[in-house]
This record gives sequence, C-alpha cells and structure tokens, in this order.
Amino acid sequence: MQNPNIKLTHNLVASDMVVGTSVYDPNDQKIGSVERLILEKTSGRVSYAVLSFGGFLGLGEDYYPVPWQMLTYDESLGGFRINLTKDQVESAPKYHANEEYDWSSDNGRRISDYYGVPPFGAATM
Repeated sequence: MQNPNIKLTHNLVASDMVVGTSVYDPNDQKIGSVERLILEKTSGRVSYAVLSFGGFLGLGEDYYPVPWQMLTYDESLGGFRINLTKDQVESAPKYHANEEYDWSSDNGRRISDYYGVPPFGAATM
C-alpha cells in the first residue's frame, strides 16, 4: 500500500505544502503567500493561486486571485516567484477575507486581462 504521507517528489508536490508558501517579486522581496489553490473541476488543473497579504494577524487581509501560470517555483527561495511588484499585484482584482469571491467567467476575464494571459479554459497548450 502507498504511503499517503509522502509530500513531494522531484516534480510533484502535495497541495498542503503549496498553501502558505511565500511569493516573491523579481527582486527577491516577499510580497505575500499562497492562501489557497483554485482547481478546474473537470481537468483537476490548478487555475489560480490566491495570494494573501495586508492586514495584521489575518485581520483586514485581502486576497488576490492570480493565474497559476504567473507563478514559477524558485528552489533557491523555497517559494514562488512572480514577475510583478507588490504594488502591481495590489492593483489587481481582489476580494476581502470576509467575502465570498464571485468566480464567474466575467471575473475570470478581468483577472486574465489584468495579468495579460489567456482566459482560463482557453487553449494554452
């Protein structure tokens, strides 16, 4: 029987190890962390990483849905890198911690347009 406690391999990682991982800008400055992953129901592919920052002790924190393809894992940092500054991410579509986000296709297009990537579900491969 396989051990369900194995967390990663050379190219795989368990989702609980991604949540909480730091996200860095191009200058190696931490700009936030991964709060949650949003998966496409049918394919199981990760569509968005929701970044969190702001607030104090989780109060007043904002959440920023970022297309998954915007993040790359950087082993030297032990976290993800995004080719944007914190100010650029702060100007992106967001929602507050005490709100439910509307994951409609219209909001998906707003996110894609902001980051300049194809909308979720568009043929990218």
